[in-house]
Amino acid sequence: MQIIKDKHIVDDTWQTIADDATIPAGDVIVSLERWQREKHALTHHAGKLGVRLSSTDAVTDLADDLTRLELIELDFSDFADGRPFSQAWLLRERLHYGAELRATGHYMPDQVFYLARVGVNAFSPEKFSDLPIILAKLNDFTVTYQKSVH
Repeated sequence: MQIIKDKHIVDDTWQTIADDATIPAGDVIVSLERWQREKHALTHHAGKLGVRLSSTDAVTDLADDLTRLELIELDFSDFADGRPFSQAWLLRERLHYGAELRATGHYMPDQVFYLARVGVNAFSPEKFSDLPIILAKLNDFTVTYQKSVH
């Protein structure tokens, strides 16, 4: 599978792991709940670690763990739910998270320019065919009035 990361189409090396599944070797993404429950064991995992946040999760729950995580995935459970925009901004601006911040789920290609402005640097679309559309949408505007997190 491929994603967009830093305005390039790249292969995705990450596996999203269900809360009741065994953790395989390699780069894994777990839920915030599982991270909180199994943090000690997960930090000994042979591979990169990422955490998936739902729109109802508080980013401050990860504040002390951000240096251990190489990816935070923001899950858009509904395209009308804008809370992941706020989560991205808080992670970048208040908590100074510098690694991969990925949007996944039900976001629209028209939203990716604005997601990038609040700090999202990776996009995992629902449909592979949306990759070129999303890539183009990242360059929708050349002039902006508000500052971004970059």
